[in-house]
Amino acid sequence: MINISPRQLEVFVQIARLGSVRAAAETLHLTQPAASMALAEMERQLEAPVFARERGRLRLNTRGRELLPLAQELLERYAEFGRVGTGGADELGGELRVGASNTVGNYRVGELLGEFVRAHPHVSVRLRVSNTSEIVAAMLDHALELGCVEGPVAHPSLEVRPWRDDALVVCASPDHPLARKRRLEPEDFAGARWVLREPGSATRSLSERALSSLPAGETVLELDQAEAIKQAVIAGLGIACIPEVAIIDAVEAGRLKVLRTPFLDLHRKLSLVLHRQRYRGALIEAFLGSAG
Repeated sequence: MINISPRQLEVFVQIARLGSVRAAAETLHLTQPAASMALAEMERQLEAPVFARERGRLRLNTRGRELLPLAQELLERYAEFGRVGTGGADELGGELRVGASNTVGNYRVGELLGEFVRAHPHVSVRLRVSNTSEIVAAMLDHALELGCVEGPVAHPSLEVRPWRDDALVVCASPDHPLARKRRLEPEDFAGARWVLREPGSATRSLSERALSSLPAGETVLELDQAEAIKQAVIAGLGIACIPEVAIIDAVEAGRLKVLRTPFLDLHRKLSLVLHRQRYRGALIEAFLGSAG
């Protein structure tokens, strides 16, 4: 009979998340030999390794990837058992790892996390901000419990739920020639100098789709943050498609001007992403209820 302890499961999950026994031991306040022994004992009982060594880091092998969501579920159910058993069913604790693409993480974090954090002060929320493709990859690796992204997601292992409407706008510095035109037509953008997000971001994908209906221009800069793009446009380095929510302050201050482009479709949906194999315990359900 297999007799794997919660501590061994914790070591396994933390090594999978952090990539090393040393980092897992520090997180769990164990000595490195104790963490190594816990992993070795779990693998002995399973009669198979769960990690492969790659350039000094531990990477989940096929067996490990199958077992990780089950280990996470067992630990969450164990915590819920203790909370309910001690009469603390309404007092959620623990850690929730959330991934957000750049627009959400930088400009809508209050909408995403505010209500949950206020309602559950004993939960530690870890927010990872990156582009959509990297958040999706982390979700597939079970490194995050939830994601909130601005790009389309189509993977059979992931469930996507609409969250908010969002839109990009085309903007320029106030002294740009296009900013001084009273009415713009697609042909006015011939030869335009564009500042774009990096490949892999949802903003870049939507921008490219919109720009494909305009005359050819030139990409002069690729930047990985909306704030950097905003500053480049303010400096007169080019024009950009950028989330509307990111430039409200600059427009109100007169540092940027939104170009009216009714001939471009720049609307999109922001979405919550969940792994279909991931156990949805009290923490995830509470978050989904607050973010609805």
